[in-house]
Amino acid sequence: MPRAISLLEQIIAWVRPDMTTPFDFEPLLPAGLPAAAARWSGRVKYDFTGGNNDPDRVPLDGLVAAANAVLRREGRTLATYGLNSGPQGYRPLRQFLAAKLKADAAIDCTADDILMTSGSLQALDLVNGALLERGDTVIIEQDCYQGSINRLVRLGVRPIGIPLDGEGMQMEPLANVLADLKARDVRPKFIYTIPTVQNPTATILPLERRREMLRLAGAYGVPIFEDDCYADLIWSGKRPPAIHALDDRGGTIHIGSFSKSIAPALRVGYIVAPWQVLSRMLALKTDGGTGALEQMVLAEFCSGQFSKHVPVLRAGLRAKLETLMDALKQYFGAAAQFDDPQGGIFLWIELPASVDTAKLYHSALAAGVAINPGPEWSVNAAHARNRLRLCFANLSHEEINQGVAALAEVCKREFALAGV
Repeated sequence: MPRAISLLEQIIAWVRPDMTTPFDFEPLLPAGLPAAAARWSGRVKYDFTGGNNDPDRVPLDGLVAAANAVLRREGRTLATYGLNSGPQGYRPLRQFLAAKLKADAAIDCTADDILMTSGSLQALDLVNGALLERGDTVIIEQDCYQGSINRLVRLGVRPIGIPLDGEGMQMEPLANVLADLKARDVRPKFIYTIPTVQNPTATILPLERRREMLRLAGAYGVPIFEDDCYADLIWSGKRPPAIHALDDRGGTIHIGSFSKSIAPALRVGYIVAPWQVLSRMLALKTDGGTGALEQMVLAEFCSGQFSKHVPVLRAGLRAKLETLMDALKQYFGAAAQFDDPQGGIFLWIELPASVDTAKLYHSALAAGVAINPGPEWSVNAAHARNRLRLCFANLSHEEINQGVAALAEVCKREFALAGV
């Protein structure tokens, strides 16, 4: 009998292991996953990272009024997926965008040419999902948006970086790369560019280069993927026509976002593309629709107040940029080199060659200052080794000044910068 109980206990122990032992998911995780995320422990004192915007310029009163008005009028459409507007998104918002894109960027499109997305990041994923597969080649700006670079690498796609100057992507290197790829029988899937207030350099591609890019793309049979998320933040309020607007052959996909013009947490972006490819992206968008409340409130707010709000936002951002540039001159002197951006929320800074900003990141963080090290924003890590990106939008003027002073002290201690 004791032997039988012992065997039964063994069977139970095998079938139902000790419930106090934590379950181990590690053996079940597939290969190739990104590194595990760190648990969020709050923002640091001086956070110059991310694409956060100015909290004092979020149009709260207008958004509250818009939410009340649109929900009272159309709130019962929340009972249906798509708000009775179909899977491409809330039609009044798409109609506002079509009119805005025509007026601001010279893009001639209708609401039916637009797909609303959950931020521009989902737009990136949908375009990549429709066009890319492992082993493909994509042409991209050498210094570019980290989210775009990371997505290509994770997909097993080869990004080829084109150098930038003070006017954005350089056309001669682009022509050389396209010719070299053709000689090796490689057809890149697209040319990805942020032509209007580029991230991180804040350059604006002039009209002549936009036309030359289109000429080259047409000659080599390559589409252009135009990311225009920062175009509303040009200080002058005047911008060149979008590449999409200049493209007679219909080979440009255009994306944008309300993250920088209204608020990043709203997570509303959009894609403008020919139906041939837009329909493929729509088939990949299996989320049941982009946030309905956000779309409804934005449509209500933007129809009457967008054109009044954005100049106020731009003025506030420009003032913060002035504070940042003044602080850098005061605490870094000639050790920090940068151009005065024509718009946006970022400053791209070059430090002396002795500085490794990947190492600076950790030392600065310990001192309460968060920065974006340059190598994370470039397909050429060696080129960006001593560069960093600072977002100036979210901090107050006092915090910007104090944060730069603290960063300068770290650089002086860790890298012995002269004149700092």
